[in-house]
Amino acid sequence: MKVTVVGAGAVGASCAEYIAMKDFCSEVVLVDIKEGFAEGKAMDLMQTASLNGFDTKITGTTGDYSKTAGSHVAVITSGIPRKPGMTREELIGINAGIVKEVTENLVKNSPEVIIIVVSNPMDTMAYLVHKTSGLPKHKIIGMGGALDSARFKYRLAEALEAPISDVDGMVIAAHSDTGMLPLLSKATRNGVPVTEFLDDAKQKYVIEETKVGGATLTKLLGTSAWYAPGAAVSVMVQAIACDQKKMIPCSLMLDGEYGESDICLGVPAIIGKNGVESIVKISLTEEEKAKFAEAAQAVREVNGDLKF
Repeated sequence: MKVTVVGAGAVGASCAEYIAMKDFCSEVVLVDIKEGFAEGKAMDLMQTASLNGFDTKITGTTGDYSKTAGSHVAVITSGIPRKPGMTREELIGINAGIVKEVTENLVKNSPEVIIIVVSNPMDTMAYLVHKTSGLPKHKIIGMGGALDSARFKYRLAEALEAPISDVDGMVIAAHSDTGMLPLLSKATRNGVPVTEFLDDAKQKYVIEETKVGGATLTKLLGTSAWYAPGAAVSVMVQAIACDQKKMIPCSLMLDGEYGESDICLGVPAIIGKNGVESIVKISLTEEEKAKFAEAAQAVREVNGDLKF
């Protein structure tokens, strides 16, 4: 199992670190355009191998995609990160060109690759990969829902004053501050609906803090977060590598599911060795259906700015 991570910045390096530490693949290749940067990150990570007890080989390259040949999975983190006050959507002009070029290079060297898209605006970048890669739709996955759901569970545990292992919850729709849809109606603490523990004010707090989870961190850090995004990617890559058939919310090309078509949006899916094994249909309240449709319309507007 060979995994490529394009972009050796904070998010890409965290992806490589978590994947290597879980020790389920043979090699991770880091790619970056900055001379020596990926090679340096790879060397630094390899020097933790004996300390952290993994045997995964990590290598780096400055733009030589021939070294990614034969990758089973590739992760695209390339592009500029968000800065304070910047929305994910504002990144589209710069990041679309980068993601398109990266996709072409990956598919040229690994025609059977499964691509996980992290670059923002993530739903639109996943859509771009669909339109330019020639890959079947089950091999293109946007990461957002896995990360957003982790942030939702963090806020739920905080509000419940409970260990996070007690909590389950899911976020669907768009990976954006306004289009995110935390499914409070399905969130539980050990199988008991969280609405039985939280009053309206706390429920609203959890939802709103989840939706601005990325923006909150960007304001605090001065750039995008990296630990949780890297961990979210590693969960998805492991689900593919180990054929775990895990249900993970992620941004997928829809073809009538949830009433939408020709758009990438976050929905629950079974992830295994083929990438997307199936999209899971869950029941939504009328309010949730309306918010999902609103998120879809907003993503379509951003998609309209793409130039293939």
